[in-house]
Amino acid sequence: MSVQAYTVEQVAEILQIGRDKVYALIRTGRLRSIKIGKLRRITDQHLAEFVASLEDADR
Repeated sequence: MSVQAYTVEQVAEILQIGRDKVYALIRTGRLRSIKIGKLRRITDQHLAEFVASLEDADR
């Protein structure tokens, strides 16, 4: 099993949004994340779930 974990900065770049917006999405629970020590990471699964939720909301 291979899991990719992205930094907040990487997710911001992938989604083409600001770093603060990624933190806001995490804070509100719209984008799930994990914490490793003091580091915040967003897995590829978390990212896929978030994008899917946007697609569902668009219907």
